[in-house]
Amino acid sequence: MLGTSSLIATPPTRVEAWLLVSTVCVALIWSLLAAGDRMTWFMEVMWIIVGIPLLAWRWKRFPLTRLLCWLLAVHALVLIHGGEYTYAQTPLGFWLRDAFNAIGVAVQRNPWDRVGHFMQGFVPAILARELLLRCTPLRRGGWLVYLVLAVCLSFSAFFELIEWWSALAFGADADAFLATQGDPWDTQWDMFTCLIGASVSLLLWSRLHDRQLGQA
Repeated sequence: MLGTSSLIATPPTRVEAWLLVSTVCVALIWSLLAAGDRMTWFMEVMWIIVGIPLLAWRWKRFPLTRLLCWLLAVHALVLIHGGEYTYAQTPLGFWLRDAFNAIGVAVQRNPWDRVGHFMQGFVPAILARELLLRCTPLRRGGWLVYLVLAVCLSFSAFFELIEWWSALAFGADADAFLATQGDPWDTQWDMFTCLIGASVSLLLWSRLHDRQLGQA
């Protein structure tokens, strides 16, 4: 049951929380007005539309750590940017492609899809870690790392199923959502990139996360 752990999270301040929510909501509304493909926009940002009310509903009884809140906000902005332009046409993606090419790393496609799938592991890794530590008897160690990575890969695989179902349901209209850009190994790259994101996140944030959970 949520909120039964003895761990006490250090949440963001009220000002921080309102800043994060306001930024995401303004970006979400702006992207809706500017989106050229409303169906693709909705499929890309539906996690945000569901997630914000869910967080608000549970916040008093189960506030999240400051770290996780900031990561969720950044992840939301990545999804919103992809939803507004579609992942194959994002301006930031083209900027990244040109930047990589300028330093000698050949990138032919718009890489924002890869950024999105990296974030699909990078942020949910901390979300899964927080839920496992606060809502189960599990503690730090190898099993926690394994289960966090497994959760992220499971979600990535489920997302690939959603893309498949979308292609079956909408046909060519779902091409912008799939964002394969002609890569026959796109699904495998998506899941691998998610795994890399989750692994990097655990290495980078675990100590700070433990401090915000009162475990350090």
